[in-house]
Amino acid sequence: MSQTHNPLQGAAWMLTAGLAFAIVNSLAQYLSIKMGVPSTSVALIQYFIALIAMLPWLRTLGIRQSLRTNHFWLHCLRVFFAVIGIQLWLWALAYPVPIWQGIALLMISPLFATIGSGLILKEKVGKARWFATLAGFVGAMIILEPWSEDFNIATLLPVGAAFFWAAYSLMVKKQSSHESPTTIVMYLLILMTPFNLLLAAPDFTMPTVSFSWWLLILAGLLTGLAQWAIAKAYAVADASFVQPFDHAKLPLNVLGGWLVFGWAPPGRLWLGAAIIILSVAFITHWENRKK
Repeated sequence: MSQTHNPLQGAAWMLTAGLAFAIVNSLAQYLSIKMGVPSTSVALIQYFIALIAMLPWLRTLGIRQSLRTNHFWLHCLRVFFAVIGIQLWLWALAYPVPIWQGIALLMISPLFATIGSGLILKEKVGKARWFATLAGFVGAMIILEPWSEDFNIATLLPVGAAFFWAAYSLMVKKQSSHESPTTIVMYLLILMTPFNLLLAAPDFTMPTVSFSWWLLILAGLLTGLAQWAIAKAYAVADASFVQPFDHAKLPLNVLGGWLVFGWAPPGRLWLGAAIIILSVAFITHWENRKK
């Protein structure tokens, strides 16, 4: 629980993060589809700009002191999982997978984390949590419709992104027992650029249109703002209170996809998303009650 619980500020910061990420997703998708910038190049430039924008904040955390660790390679593996998740997500946007479908499928990440906590971290996962996890995946199947003729294997890319972000979350949970939150955040932000550079190198394309650069700069700045807003939300309010506001990213991204590309989600989205949100909310409540 945070030392000062300010519900209004916590909700405002979380909604700010959701809005910023919704704009970033639409920008990334526009850059890949309309401007022809490879998704790997978008990730590299976007997160490098975000790193530059966040340097003043990183300096307040104490960069040199925060980088002291005895588990450097574990940090590398953790950040690698996060980067693969980002690359799969941007690849999905570039394909393109409709934003309403991608965001809804990303929301199953906590369900993967629940499975991993039982199988890998050997935590006790009761029948109720297993049932909620299974229900969440049923919701994902309703959104995916793998039995329909329109199903495409590319629609599984957001599911892959959710899986790798869940692996990242599990490593954060594991490392939190011997590393400070500042150290975990610092290595994430600093190691992202080298990993993104490694993945972007084979087909890196430098944008030649000045408008593309303005969009990339805006995406990078908004990415930094979103990360900072999430940190502020958890700092000023209790985690159990602000977490549900994260679900606002679904309607915000649906709105962005409709405004930019004219994508209107079918009715099955809301049914599947409701099942996923209820499943994740139950698991989150269960974790908080256990604590």
